[in-house]
Amino acid sequence: CTVACADDNNPVPRILVTGQGSVDVAPDMAILQLTVTREAESARAALDANSSAMNDVLTAMKSEGIEARDLQTSGFSIQPRYSYPSPKSSEKREPPRIVGYTVRNSLTVRVRDISIVGAILDKSVTLGINEGGNIILTNDDPTAAITQARKEAMKDAMDKAKTLADAAGVKTGKILEISEQSYSPRPMQIARAEMSMARSADAVPVATGENTYKVTVNVSFAINQKN
Repeated sequence: CTVACADDNNPVPRILVTGQGSVDVAPDMAILQLTVTREAESARAALDANSSAMNDVLTAMKSEGIEARDLQTSGFSIQPRYSYPSPKSSEKREPPRIVGYTVRNSLTVRVRDISIVGAILDKSVTLGINEGGNIILTNDDPTAAITQARKEAMKDAMDKAKTLADAAGVKTGKILEISEQSYSPRPMQIARAEMSMARSADAVPVATGENTYKVTVNVSFAINQKN
């Protein structure tokens, strides 16, 4: 934070400060990215195997209380697999040939009861999920946390301004300008290896921790000179 005095471009003496506030909140919702991958000699066989596994996963999700609005297909692909013959100096180089197909179907799941995330992950692997992407441990409505962080940031800015004013032998006047920046937690990564190692005997352990919501405010105060 700094004390700024009057100049030709800024005739009003002012104090410029930055205040910060943060609030830690336990997450109450998880967003999962789950993928079924199947390979077969034909695209039809790979697609059928993939669709069967994904239908089982969707049925299981609904049986666990996941609503249709919280299930969304987020990616789908059919890709050929090629074989590349080893080149031989005495023979004409052969072009690559298709030896099979890979079908991937990705599902985004919002789990609003965070206590069942481990069980959802475990059951998904049992039913055919064999690739995992991100797990985001978040809050359905972080408004209250951000509001509290905003209040703390403003209080921090006002305390700093008062300290600077007292040290400079002046008083803070009216607030001239306020700007704000807010920061939300970044998503936590789940390695694909963890998905393939999940066992059906026990739910996958998930440590939820806390999410930190931060707000930074820049505040400009007018300076009142003491008499």
